[in-house]
Amino acid sequence: MLLSLIAVSAVLAAWAVSARRMERWRVTAPMVIVLAGVLIGLATSDRVAAGLNTEIAEHVAEIILAILLFVDATDVRGGLLGYEPKAALRILFIALPLSVAVALLCGLWLLPGSSWAVLLVIACIVVPIDFAPVSSILRDRRVPERVRNVLNVEAGYNDGIVSPVFIFALVLADQDTRADTPLQALGAAVPQAAKAIVVGLVIGALLAVAANAAQRRDWMTVQSKRLVLVAAPLLAFGLSLAVDGNGFVSAFVCGIAFKYLRHSDDIRRDLELVDDVGFLLAVGMWFAFGVTAVAILERGVPVGTVVFCLLALTVVRIVPVAIGMLGSRFSGHERLLVGGLGPRGTTTIVFGLLAFNVLDGHDETTVGLVVVLCVLGSVVMHGLAAPAAAHTYAARRGSSREAEHSDPGK
Repeated sequence: MLLSLIAVSAVLAAWAVSARRMERWRVTAPMVIVLAGVLIGLATSDRVAAGLNTEIAEHVAEIILAILLFVDATDVRGGLLGYEPKAALRILFIALPLSVAVALLCGLWLLPGSSWAVLLVIACIVVPIDFAPVSSILRDRRVPERVRNVLNVEAGYNDGIVSPVFIFALVLADQDTRADTPLQALGAAVPQAAKAIVVGLVIGALLAVAANAAQRRDWMTVQSKRLVLVAAPLLAFGLSLAVDGNGFVSAFVCGIAFKYLRHSDDIRRDLELVDDVGFLLAVGMWFAFGVTAVAILERGVPVGTVVFCLLALTVVRIVPVAIGMLGSRFSGHERLLVGGLGPRGTTTIVFGLLAFNVLDGHDETTVGLVVVLCVLGSVVMHGLAAPAAAHTYAARRGSSREAEHSDPGK
């Protein structure tokens, strides 16, 4: 563990002092941290990876996910559903469920030996998008602004929407629980979600109102404004668990309530600390992912799992997005961009770790392989293809404009 601490600290420091240069080369912190994790994994074999399959690692992953869900919910700009609310609704409530369903069907075909509950867990793992591996996409002005806005909203909300389904499926797939049927699992999940929504709304609203009142009376410092945002997801998560609620849903709802009730002169500045905390926690997860990837890939990779992951990164997302955006004002090329620019990252890793620690035997191995192949494949595919897609779209749009100006009939 000392070697791991030294390695991740050294790599993080090296990236920090060259972050701007790295961004110009389209190299992100997760890419560098994963590489460091892989190197440590090669040196330590299964010793570090085995430590991740523990109850402590599971609890740490839960807290990380709760904070990331809160950060995602507060990071959406331009109103509750961004600047393109109709398109965002289509993506979140048509394309997203369709993607989960298509992933489940692909699993039934390509991942034999697993129950439908386990396959639903895997579908919830591979569908949510996260821009940590290729964050430059959301700042690339060659990509149309409305495409970037819809992707930002989706990345902010999709993990929070999927998490109740993930927990439901995981309860059903866990052989140690008492939920033997979907109805029993649903009977446990629905009350948990309801309690979590109430707790999240109450905590988010109370903290926002209290912060507003304190700000008017000049009781807060610049630092304390930021600390409130660190305490909020932890408080919502902990209180929700205390009343047997879903801590993930609670942290997510708390973020939405806090953001839209908080009257701050500069909410983006207030979010800097919790953003940094979330980033550092995610760095730890990326490092653990790199270490674990080595041990998991050493066991061999079935062809069916490779094909499933390729489909998860392409067809499983692109086709449902195309269907969900039918009738919208987005052009065909813009719809293709929305569907194609969907990297997988931190949420997939955290969901995967939670499932990895609950499942056993064949299912545990399958989940591990899917997470590793999906995330590594996404880092490579989206890291290389996203800039190329943006360049192609910009060139095509430029050619179209030149043709219009040169055509005397237009």
